[in-house]
Amino acid sequence: MPELPEVETTRRGIAPHVSGRRITGVVLRRPDLRWPIPPEISTLLPGQVIDDVERRAKYLLLRTRVGTALFHLGMTGVLRVLPADTPAGKHDHVDIALDSGQVLRFTDARRFGALLWQMPGETHELLEGIGPEPLTDAFDGDLLWRISRGRSAAVKTFLMDNAVVVGVGNIYASEALFAAGIDPRTQAGKVSRARYAKLAGEVKRILAYAIERGGTTLRDFVSPDGAPGYFFQELYAYGRADKPCKVCGKAIRVATLGGRASFYCPGCQR
Repeated sequence: MPELPEVETTRRGIAPHVSGRRITGVVLRRPDLRWPIPPEISTLLPGQVIDDVERRAKYLLLRTRVGTALFHLGMTGVLRVLPADTPAGKHDHVDIALDSGQVLRFTDARRFGALLWQMPGETHELLEGIGPEPLTDAFDGDLLWRISRGRSAAVKTFLMDNAVVVGVGNIYASEALFAAGIDPRTQAGKVSRARYAKLAGEVKRILAYAIERGGTTLRDFVSPDGAPGYFFQELYAYGRADKPCKVCGKAIRVATLGGRASFYCPGCQR
């Protein structure tokens, strides 16, 4: 599933091609994805200028004067900017035509993605009550320490809670906890302030670096043949069960926390 670095890579890839462009038409090849596509996408978007492309958590926001289109990539969603005459494939569900002669095309084989609508001045219900962005000053170790007091949930589950901080998914939570030397099974309320300061710093460092490397699962969302990201080559914990730790040599173990596979090194993480 695309995580924050992959979604941010998407934003950076499409923004230069769509920001400031006028939408000349919208083609919906099906009425729904994960949820029904709101009628405003077809009735209000055509004729509008895309003022900006933003990201909030794992949502991409195409802002216009009359409202904002929200894309969520789900598990297999991809946004690409293509020539308008590019034939649509089986899983190409949405085209937003631009005055540049290109289209912003949403492809989603498993249809767990979404295209939603937000009126000006409103916050979509899916974006209400969520935590700060991890790459901003609003997120730090003190925040994690304060919220975690009294929490018995595993620290990895706590870190992946969008009400605490957005966008720290399974891959990057595993990697940040490894870098901070924290066992993912530790109760969140038992992690010290100093260790949370270390963890917050590693979350910021790893996410920023993953964005530079084009993410873990996806890289080029502008070209028709999107290439894989390169951060997967540098993973220390995630997906490495039974392989020797790159730091201490002990075998990486896996535990199930909150229904997700959690990879850790028994030698480096305590």
